Amino acid sequence: MAGLAGLAASRFGLLPLGRLSRSTQRATRKILVAGGAYGTPWIRYMAQLSGKTRPRILFLPTASADSVQGTLNFYRACAPLNVEPHDQISFIASSTQKQDWSDVLLSMDGIFVSGGNTLNQQAIWQAQGIDVILRQAWDRGIVLGGASAGGLCWFEEGTTDSRPKELSIVHCLGLIRGSYCPHYDAEKDRRPYYMKIVGEGTLKPGYAMDNDAGVYFEDNTVKRVVTTKATSKVYKVDRVDGKAVETVLEGELIS
Repeated sequence: MAGLAGLAASRFGLLPLGRLSRSTQRATRKILVAGGAYGTPWIRYMAQLSGKTRPRILFLPTASADSVQGTLNFYRACAPLNVEPHDQISFIASSTQKQDWSDVLLSMDGIFVSGGNTLNQQAIWQAQGIDVILRQAWDRGIVLGGASAGGLCWFEEGTTDSRPKELSIVHCLGLIRGSYCPHYDAEKDRRPYYMKIVGEGTLKPGYAMDNDAGVYFEDNTVKRVVTTKATSKVYKVDRVDGKAVETVLEGELIS
């Protein structure tokens, strides 16, 4: 029977069952997001999630228009850690960059996305094809993450100050289902606006995060709620009978 199975596999291009299960096994898809302030403790945790001894962590500051100061802050945050830090700007000239986006991004163990203007970030990523490559990185088990715009970008939608005058809704990559609201405790208009639009059904239910608090997701499952400040919280916000209802998700301190 083993001989016949081998013959069939050879003749019809089929893999034996054992080889099939190994070759099609999907990597664990990992995203670590926070409401704001993604410093050394968060990068340390991202590095741990990668499973590598000295992981390659890339900073992607598109939302901040490739801010030099933000990039310097990233390298300072990485300095105490056993990581290999990299950065990738998005405002490029072909004469100065000789690698494709995929060559850079898919060679990393973790990708940390900056805060800034989420609307502009999404437009640039889509124009450059970076959005597609980030999905590939997620599927390969590269740890993704960030705070503010760097957290919002992974969700289907959320609240943003990317447009003039007032908060509004932005649609993003959709790797994590539902919506997201950053800076829940730090900016006075965030909470009432998010509660209003979730309650009226304009925005999908989702997660609201204080600065210094966040969630580690595997696929779309909350695996761990973490904070770097004891008073910071994460909320699951649902729509119940036409009203938004908050549920506090208990977090663990990381440092």
